[in-house]
Amino acid sequence: MGHVLRSTRGLATISPVSGVARSHKIVCIGGGSAGIALSHQLLRKGRFTHDDIAIIDPATWHHYQPGWTLVGSGLKNKEDLRRPLAPLMSPKFKFYNQSVSSISPEKNQITLGDNGKITYEHLVVAPGIIVDLQSIRGLPEALTNPDSLVSTTYDYNYCDKAFRSIKKLQKGDAIFTQPAGVIKCAGAPQKIMWLALDIWKQAGLYKGNGQSAINISFATGLPTMFGVPKYSEILDKLRVERGVQGLFEHDLVAIEGNTATFARPDKQEVKRHFDFLHVAPKNRPHAFIKESGLANGTGYVDVNEKTLRHKKFKNVWSLGDAAGLPTSKTVAAITSQAPVLVSNLLQTIEGKEPGLEYDGYTSCPLLTGDRKVLLAEFKYGGEPKETFKDMFGIDQGVPRRAFYHLKKDFFPWVYGKYHVDGTWGGPKGFIR
Repeated sequence: MGHVLRSTRGLATISPVSGVARSHKIVCIGGGSAGIALSHQLLRKGRFTHDDIAIIDPATWHHYQPGWTLVGSGLKNKEDLRRPLAPLMSPKFKFYNQSVSSISPEKNQITLGDNGKITYEHLVVAPGIIVDLQSIRGLPEALTNPDSLVSTTYDYNYCDKAFRSIKKLQKGDAIFTQPAGVIKCAGAPQKIMWLALDIWKQAGLYKGNGQSAINISFATGLPTMFGVPKYSEILDKLRVERGVQGLFEHDLVAIEGNTATFARPDKQEVKRHFDFLHVAPKNRPHAFIKESGLANGTGYVDVNEKTLRHKKFKNVWSLGDAAGLPTSKTVAAITSQAPVLVSNLLQTIEGKEPGLEYDGYTSCPLLTGDRKVLLAEFKYGGEPKETFKDMFGIDQGVPRRAFYHLKKDFFPWVYGKYHVDGTWGGPKGFIR
């Protein structure tokens, strides 16, 4: 996996910002999976010259976050799944390696962390989402304690601790959690559970018959295993067959020692003992979005779910995790969103109305153990939209070995080599 994100292209221009406002035709907030792919797709259209497009991001590293589950199960090394951010950008971009303090959409202006000002003709808001470790009382302390078997694959610093903890557990109660509310990659909390179950089963520690050395529970703030009925039914059947206890509508709120506290819809709290705990923390939008006048009631960018253009400010756009779209937040969703946004933004520049529509497509390659993957693909309304069923008649409701290799090997490779460059269109294949 040393090839992931190896694409380099010479450094984009990295600029400090003085008291004089800098102006660009397009400013993209975020250089993650959404921002970097979208910006390169725009540049490839041939309508923009040097410094027309600016990217703002305070990060040093660009991460392939879908790979952190693989790290947590010992299938990848986390160091292979990140690369320095600046060299991944075209030298034609202006890169502001800073945070955003505020957005003033009425003035077409952004204020950076050092109080520098940037103005834009069009703004793309794609800073991702914040994984809030502080949302669970006691979680930060438990994660940093090397002796505690508490981990998360939602953070680069701790994803490898998950594998060490899985290997260390020899007996007792293992709990895997999923929060209520919006999170990135809603299937990830149970992916690591299925992979851990596999490891314990191979070690002779888990039999799923009530007499195993290790007992496994899945505690989710949701009423079902997954948000799409077709896949939820299959995953729940798998849970029952494998002897995993389902704790539905259990939302983790605190950790103290080896006790996990869960909130229930009836306002009651439930305490559970654990010997191993994997936590998916709550996610939240960035404060500068919530305070900008661009957000909906939940704090995400209030865009039209089909055109991806802001409902009020016609020169503001959003995609990826920061966008207020009723679909799962995944890289797969970005691969379908980016071409739509590019086309609609360019049409708007030409004085036309947006013509392309995003149908909500997203995908979750759910690792289910035994080197198999349930390849969930769906669109708005939780309606399946399955690439391999449409092309070859393959039912994607069945976990398959071939899909495992897509998740483990192909997707990381295509992300690093083509997605970052803006030439990968997901189910539509390569794009120009």
